[in-house]
Amino acid sequence: MAFEVRIPTLGESVTEGVIVRWARQDGEAVTADDVLLELETDKASVEIPAERAGVLHIVRKEGDTVSVGDVVATIDENGAGARAPAEKRKATGKDAKAAAAPGPSATAQAPSAAAPAAKPAPAAKPAASSPPLGPAVRALVEEHDLDPAGIPASGPRGRLTKGDVLAHLEQQPAATAPAQAAPAQTAAPAPRPVPSPPVARAAGDGEEVVPMGRIRKRIAERLVHAQQTAAILTTFNEIDMSAVMELRARHKDRFFELHGVRLGFMSFFAKACVAALQEVRAVNAEIRGDDVVYKHFVHLGVAVGTERGLVVPVVRDADRRSLAEIEREIERLAALARTGKLAPDDLSGGTFTISNGGVYGSLMSTPILNPPQSGILGMHKIEKRPMVVNDQIVIRPMMYVALSYDHRLVDGEQAVTFLVRVKERIEDPSRLFVEV
Repeated sequence: MAFEVRIPTLGESVTEGVIVRWARQDGEAVTADDVLLELETDKASVEIPAERAGVLHIVRKEGDTVSVGDVVATIDENGAGARAPAEKRKATGKDAKAAAAPGPSATAQAPSAAAPAAKPAPAAKPAASSPPLGPAVRALVEEHDLDPAGIPASGPRGRLTKGDVLAHLEQQPAATAPAQAAPAQTAAPAPRPVPSPPVARAAGDGEEVVPMGRIRKRIAERLVHAQQTAAILTTFNEIDMSAVMELRARHKDRFFELHGVRLGFMSFFAKACVAALQEVRAVNAEIRGDDVVYKHFVHLGVAVGTERGLVVPVVRDADRRSLAEIEREIERLAALARTGKLAPDDLSGGTFTISNGGVYGSLMSTPILNPPQSGILGMHKIEKRPMVVNDQIVIRPMMYVALSYDHRLVDGEQAVTFLVRVKERIEDPSRLFVEV
């Protein structure tokens, strides 16, 4: 009996994906829960396991775009097919040993006759052991005529990533420069060269064309959709980070000992936003058709930068979590995001988002909404600036914060009030714990 391997439901608004890699070969025996393939959707990479044990027969190849419900392979459960590949491999191994064993005529052959027969064997080994290349990586390798086996791989299970190829290309000129410069050092001084006339550049020369990944395409689509469908406005404020920095410095070591996770600024802002959202409910609402849907919970999206673009995993029920629980969940989701292991459910259902551009050095920016949400908070770098406190000029660590909001639902007064409530709780973090 053949069991059909179908693409499962992949989460909110995800209907299709691209088969990036088959983890098992056609005709290979698999067991239940073995990872069969890696599927890249417009939100994340998903590993699809086997539901039954048997022999795998692949129907759709790597690089194919498949939809939810499509049959991509079958699994022969009766086990009859399992013996054939095993016997084939065994016979192949015997034939190889027989060919390699020296017979009576082998000693009579000249060394030059044996050499050509030994060359094809190493060429087949990398292809069998090296993981398949993704579409973007394959395009780069073919364009620059590179040998994938000679490029160090940093991806999961030794898989070559686009970043590995780009890093290899950047190192090539640096490696060849000393060899080219050496003859010039020993050569006799040459007369000053006359500038050559400009050489006409061929069409497309100096350009690099790389297919846009599905995640990047989806990011582009959502950003354009947000700009076209929402009335986005941004309001700003600044926060004195002195109190929360002092509190963090005093307790971070003990916090780590107790909870096994570092105490960062994100959890303070998460708690401050939760409190502000409970007061200014419109920022935690969404427009659904002709209705306004107010949320009595906070599923907090936290933007994470990865090599494939920005993703926003969701800390569910952030309004019910402690500082340690928020930090622990952010750390877990960020690790999954950077290794491409986020599940579709990890990226859906957010009601409000926080984006920290300060980790990249941003002083001020206007974040774009993550539809259908009505608000997003942008954090920025902490910078010491002269401030007037009690009529005295003092140096304080300051952070600009920005709230982008959907003006169709959120009024300017509500947006300003929200930022003021966040500012009050960060500048006096004791209010987070006494809930005032």
